[in-house]
Amino acid sequence: MIMSWFALCLGTALACWPAAPNRLQVLIEPPATIRIPQVWRIVRWLLPATLAGLLAGVGGAIAAGVLTLAWRQEWRAHRRATADLAMAAHTATALRTMVAELRSGAHPVTAAEAAADVVPAVAGDLHALATAARLDTALAAPALPQLATAWTLGRRHGLPMADVLDAARRDAEAGLAFARRMRAKLAGPRASAAVLTGLPVLCVLLGHAMGAAPLPVLTGSTPGQVLLVTGCVLLWAGTAWCRALTGRVRIR
Repeated sequence: MIMSWFALCLGTALACWPAAPNRLQVLIEPPATIRIPQVWRIVRWLLPATLAGLLAGVGGAIAAGVLTLAWRQEWRAHRRATADLAMAAHTATALRTMVAELRSGAHPVTAAEAAADVVPAVAGDLHALATAARLDTALAAPALPQLATAWTLGRRHGLPMADVLDAARRDAEAGLAFARRMRAKLAGPRASAAVLTGLPVLCVLLGHAMGAAPLPVLTGSTPGQVLLVTGCVLLWAGTAWCRALTGRVRIR
């Protein structure tokens, strides 16, 4: 019975084996390539869990995966906050440049193109706004919603564009200043949360150095591995909770 199932599976696998591409397919279809960044991203996720699994068993692999997840989430939150601050600064600079150009008598399209030269990070959105204004179509800029909204409001109601964009500039600069102050004030609580997160690991290493041997208990017994996984899950939950509390302050 087992041999018949084996033969059936082998025959199915051979029947599903992909055929070699002919010359026409080679000329038309591009060769499938595996990108190194994608492979490295997968390896970065699996390598800590694999090494921990070899050293500490299944519980160590799960614990390493949970800690890797916590670290990745913290890193993404930090990058997102930094990107939000940078985009707010770019928005304020673009609005400031456009207001200065408009005050000197320039057309809004020319002011947007001048701002694109000053702020290359959002040049694509500024050029898109300028093109939409030339064609008299709807203004849209995913990276600069405040600028697009103010420009649309001024054009729709016939308001002075310099005054409308200047009000948007003041609002953007106030939001940027508030976000920077709050980030500076939250640096202390975030540092305390980081210290408290690393404290259990330090205590385990200190206990091992004192001869209490907690590592063999955590890695060599089933209850120890359960405790190891539970502790790592609680650490991840603590970092997620702290991130949720400190991440409530966003740039408006």
